[in-house]
Amino acid sequence: MTFLFAFIVGGLICVIGQLLMDIGKLTPAHTMSALVVSGAILDGLGLYEPLIDFAGAGATVPITSFGNSLVHGAMAEAERSGIIGVLTGIFEVTSAGISAAIIFGFLASLIFKSKG
Repeated sequence: MTFLFAFIVGGLICVIGQLLMDIGKLTPAHTMSALVVSGAILDGLGLYEPLIDFAGAGATVPITSFGNSLVHGAMAEAERSGIIGVLTGIFEVTSAGISAAIIFGFLASLIFKSKG
């Protein structure tokens, strides 16, 4: 049943993104930004963690979970270090994903030839 819930929730997030591009005529960058902000807002309101508990990977794999991670890290570090923790918490939680994107992007640019 967990797989079904993950598929449904992850699929609904993707459908929302596709509708934003098709009906809302948003660019992919605007759609991605909207989904990250919506994940951040849902986490700020305390609604994203129950969604993760319900759907598992269906809520942690889509881009909305990046917004969740940003807010979650900022809030946790703010409790420990105060206002400066907001900035350090954002980078502490998301640095692995950002670093991996930069490293693998660089490696891909060395292996493949750009046609730009």
